[in-house]
Parts: sequence; structure tokens; C-alpha cells
Amino acid sequence: MTRFLVDGPDDGPTLLLAHGAGAPMDSGWMDDTTARLAGAGVRVLRFEFAYMAARRDGRRPPVPRADRVLDEYRAAWEEAGRPPLVGGKSYGGRVASMVADSLGVRGLVCLGYPFHPPGRLEQPRTAHLETLATPALICQGERDPMGTSAEVAGYALSPAITISWAPDGDHGLRPRAASGRTLAENLDAAAAAIASFARRIAP
Repeated sequence: MTRFLVDGPDDGPTLLLAHGAGAPMDSGWMDDTTARLAGAGVRVLRFEFAYMAARRDGRRPPVPRADRVLDEYRAAWEEAGRPPLVGGKSYGGRVASMVADSLGVRGLVCLGYPFHPPGRLEQPRTAHLETLATPALICQGERDPMGTSAEVAGYALSPAITISWAPDGDHGLRPRAASGRTLAENLDAAAAAIASFARRIAP
């Protein structure tokens, strides 16, 4: 049975949210972001893939290829009661984007989508995003090493995808101090964008 962390109002639009490749569902970043989403009226259900759950027992299984955990995401969605919104941070968002159309959900939310491995623009992870039918919101840092604003502008993405850019943000939406912007401001803006998107497509 999948263990869920549940935050936010019971009557809010529900988002099933998966973690990134290297950090668990209760990492500081996930806690902080989830708290903001809950405060904006979104009900968030967090879960972990089996490899990450195993690390809580002291084991160190490698991160599986994204296409090998699709069934795990589908199973979590079923167990969560088929929520209308799916998504995740980085790796988790990529996995969610690969199952969204087949699940028939109302919407997809990606926090820091890994458009390509760092420094490897020749290995794009965008083929399925060209034909994505599910309405999607991607919250992306402008200088994300896995997809900067300049790089993403060159992709032929589906018109179903909207991108909310975090000013000067990195893969965790964190800006540099010299930018005059703060991480809190970028996370607040992302949460507000997600809440607005969620209320519009899954009232």
C-alpha cells in the first residue's frame, strides 16, 4: 500500500505529487512547496516511488529509468482515488507527464521539468510533450540547467502546455542573490500559478 502525505483543504482541487530523483517526498523543498500549495487552496497528496521508499531502510537502490516506474505512478493514482491533477518535481513530473494522457486526468503540473540531462542538449526528453493532450503547467527556472528559457523556446511543445517562468531560477526555482529576487518569491508565484490553473481546470 502506498503511503501518502496529505496537505491542504479537503474541498480543494487535488494534486497527486511525486518527488524528484534524488530527494524524498518530505524533503525540505517538497515540504516548503507543498505548504504553499496548501495555503493557496490546493489539496496535495505526496507519494514515493519504491526505490525512494527503500532508501528509508538504509538501502541505496539506483534511480530507475522513468519509463520503468510508470506503473507505479498509475497504481498510486488509483489508490489515491483518481485525483484530477497529477504532477511532480523534476523526475516525478517527467513520469507524470508520460502517463497523464493515458489516465485521462484534467491537468498536469511539473515543477522544474528535466527537458534534457544537464549539459546534454542533444538528449532531449520532449518527444511525448509535442503531442501531449492534457492541459499542463510547467513551473520552470529561467536558468534551469535542464532547460533554460532560451533552450525551451526552441522546442516544438504541445499547445496544451503553459510555462510559468521563475525569474533567474535554477532547477529548484532558486534565483541568485544578485538578481534581487528570492526563492520565497519564486515559490509563492509558482504556487499561485498552480492554484489558478487547478481551479480553472478542476474546480
